[in-house]
Amino acid sequence: MKKLYASLVLAGLVTVPSLAAAADSPHTLTGNVSLTSNYLFRGISQTGGDPAIQGGLDYSHSSGFYLGTWASNVGWIEDYQGYDSGNLEIDLYGGYRGSFEKAGISYDLGVIGYIYPGDRNSAIVPDADTTEVYAALGWKWFTVKYSYVVSDGAFGFGKPAGTKDATGSDYWDLSASLPIGETGLTVGAHWGTFSFDNYKNQDYDDWKVSLTYDMGKMSNVMSGVTVGVAYSDTNAKKANWTDANGEYLGDGTAFFWISKAL
Repeated sequence: MKKLYASLVLAGLVTVPSLAAAADSPHTLTGNVSLTSNYLFRGISQTGGDPAIQGGLDYSHSSGFYLGTWASNVGWIEDYQGYDSGNLEIDLYGGYRGSFEKAGISYDLGVIGYIYPGDRNSAIVPDADTTEVYAALGWKWFTVKYSYVVSDGAFGFGKPAGTKDATGSDYWDLSASLPIGETGLTVGAHWGTFSFDNYKNQDYDDWKVSLTYDMGKMSNVMSGVTVGVAYSDTNAKKANWTDANGEYLGDGTAFFWISKAL
């Protein structure tokens, strides 16, 4: 049944129609849907090594302002955080992006909320919901991004009752994405470092290398479909990043995905 389900999802990804928009409109609406063998966020598995189905919707204006939402199934809310129930992540974000054309530099400023619906004992289990502000600069194939936590909690580290909050935690993200000519292949590399305010034992670095392929190069029928494979690893302390099932969430792992731009 799992193989049949995966096959149906893959078929759906290829055949999902694209969102249409008037060519002269200042408004743009785009979407995306994907299937991944393991959902990793900043090097940490959000699903305990299990697959995830994900999708998002984005609105942008020609002025540079944008809004969006994205969602995925997760496993750590119950297995690591200790919620009584909860297996969903919903992201809400908005900001402004633009560029300094003469210098060839792009920029992106915004705020994002990571929301994890579910039931928990609020006297014992910290709220996993997290809000960050971020700023990014891009030049050619390279991007540097800085994210700063403004909420009391940072992905489950914070105040259940009398403990310290995690406001001020931050994450640096350095990445590169290099297309290989007109082949449709793109090589990617990433390094990041997460620093948790008042929870220094949780600090870690992560890195990733990836290869993606634009399947639209094969056929117009596959336009908007991308497949990718990556390897990710961290130096996160095993004792601090192992869930209730004994799964080390920061372990080195290879994973793959297929996505469709709408």
